[in-house]
Amino acid sequence: MQKSALEGLRVLELGSLIAGPFAGRIFADFGAEVIKVENEKDGDPLRVWREVEEGTSLWWYVQSRNKKSVEINLKSELGQRFIKEIVKGIDIIIENFRPGKLEEWGIGYEDLKKINPKLIMVRISGFGQDGPKSKYPGFGSIGEAMGGLRYLTGYPDRPPTRVGLSIGDSIAGLYGVIGALMAVYYRDNNSDFEGQCVDVSLYESIFSLTESLVPEYDRKQVIRERSGSTLPGITPSNTYECKDNQYVVIGANGDSIFKRLMLLIGREDIANDERFTTNALRNSHAEYLDGVIAEWTKSKDIDSVVDLLNENGIPAGKIYSVKDIIEDSHYKEREMILDIETPIGPLKMPGIVPKLSISPGKVKWAGPELGANNSEFLKLDKV
Repeated sequence: MQKSALEGLRVLELGSLIAGPFAGRIFADFGAEVIKVENEKDGDPLRVWREVEEGTSLWWYVQSRNKKSVEINLKSELGQRFIKEIVKGIDIIIENFRPGKLEEWGIGYEDLKKINPKLIMVRISGFGQDGPKSKYPGFGSIGEAMGGLRYLTGYPDRPPTRVGLSIGDSIAGLYGVIGALMAVYYRDNNSDFEGQCVDVSLYESIFSLTESLVPEYDRKQVIRERSGSTLPGITPSNTYECKDNQYVVIGANGDSIFKRLMLLIGREDIANDERFTTNALRNSHAEYLDGVIAEWTKSKDIDSVVDLLNENGIPAGKIYSVKDIIEDSHYKEREMILDIETPIGPLKMPGIVPKLSISPGKVKWAGPELGANNSEFLKLDKV
C-alpha cells in the first residue's frame, strides 16, 4: 500500500476556529497524525458554528477530518504537563492564541524547545509575534482590512465589502503549512537538526497577495481603488449578464483572444479597428467594449454563451453557486466532491487539494467527537 505524503509526521494542533485548524486539516489530509487539543466540555467553538445538525456543525466534519481529538484544559497543571510530555514525540505544533498566552502557561516555544530541540512551532496570529500591534486581538476580517484586501473589494460608489468566506484565515493557514514544511526540510537537511518558529500573521498573509499595489504607489502615487467586477488596466475582463439572468466571467484581454471574441459576436469592425489592437489601447475604451459584449451576452442564455466562448478559445465561465458545484461533472471527475460517512450519515464535503500522483491525500474519517482519543493519549499515570 502506497504511503501518504506526510505519513510519520506528528502534528499537535492547539488552535481553534479557523486559521490554525485549517492548517491542521491540510496536514491531516496528506497523512500526518494530527492530534487536536480541545478545551474541556465545549471543545473548539467551530463545533457549533453555522449550520448545526444533531448538536454538531456541518463545517466541523470538514475542518477536523482525519484528526484525533484530546480534551484537556491547557490552563491547568495537568494540561501543561500533558503538553510537555507529548511534545517529546511531536514534529510540529500549530497554535493561534494571542501572542504571549502559551508563555503565560509555561508552554511557549522556548519552553518546549528545551524538551524537544527538533520541534517546529507554527504561530498564527493577527499581527505577528512582535511589533506594536502584536498583543491586539486579530481575526481574519481585521487582517483582510489591514492587509489591503477590504479596501479593494466592492464597487467604487459603495462601502468596502468582504469576500463571502474566511479568506484571511485560510490563506494564513496555508502559509502556516508552507512555512512548517520549509522548516521540516531545513531541519532534516542540516546537521544540527534544529527546529524553529514559523511566525504567520493574518494581515501579512493577505498583504503578500496584493500584486503591484506597493510599487505602483511608490513610483506613481497610484492608490488602487475598488472597481467592482472589472480589473482596471486589463480590458476586457468583466462579468456580464445573460438572457436567463445568470452571469458569465469573460477574460478576453489577450490581443488575439479579443479579436476572436469580436469576430464571434459579429463585430468584425471592432476586431479590425486599430484603436483596439492592444490592451493599452483598449483600456481607454473599456466602458464602450463592455457595453458591446454585454449586449451580446444578454441575447443568449448562460450555457450557450459559455459553450460558444469555450469552443472559440475565449476564457469564460459561469459564476457558480454551491448547487452548480455539486452538479458539475468536472468537479465529480476530479473527485472534488466526496461523500464521507459521519455520525449523521453520508455527508458531502470538498475534495483534497493539491493532487499528488504517487502519494495523494485521503479522507479517512470526518471530524471526531470531543475527546474521542483521550484514552490513547491521556495516560494520566505518565503525565
